[in-house]
Amino acid sequence: MAVQVNILVVDDDRDICEFVRTLLEASGYSVATLSDPTLAADLVKRSEFHVLIIDLMMPKLDGIALIQQIRKFDNDVAIVVFTGYPSLDTAVSALKLNVSDYVKKPFEPDELRDKIAEILRKKGVHLNPEEELHKTIGVQIRNFRKERDLTLKQLARRTGLSVSLLSQIERAESSASVSSLYKIAAALGVKLTQLFGEF
Repeated sequence: MAVQVNILVVDDDRDICEFVRTLLEASGYSVATLSDPTLAADLVKRSEFHVLIIDLMMPKLDGIALIQQIRKFDNDVAIVVFTGYPSLDTAVSALKLNVSDYVKKPFEPDELRDKIAEILRKKGVHLNPEEELHKTIGVQIRNFRKERDLTLKQLARRTGLSVSLLSQIERAESSASVSSLYKIAAALGVKLTQLFGEF
């Protein structure tokens, strides 16, 4: 059954909170942000979140301490750790607390989006099937394009489609027509069906 995926971002840097919110809302997720980590555990208790994205280095309360608080009452919610200062100690501490993934700042937007999608898949959380299909097509096109070392501009030239349309298709912000997908598949040298992945 399709569900609305709720994500909470906890980072003392408001700009990062806003950036991640914009990035993930564009992928169809519902995103809440908190720049005060001391309020997070209470909010998680009262709300239904599928994924928490928690920064490790924060004043008042560091990420590991916050995750320890949350794990006392919720050992199932998926947690992604953000850190600008990765170290073996923090990685080990995070893994002991059953953290789903570890993202180093600065991060690539696509990397974060792909990690969230993968975590939700493993948890068995299903998006609306149509959204899921658009996401799969976007990821497949991006992967094939990168494998061939093509920029969006080069792919646009080969397909006759605009860079902005190709970018929207890759980010699952626009549904592609069959003729557009056919042009993209031909330009990438793959069968049309390969763009649908496991769908």
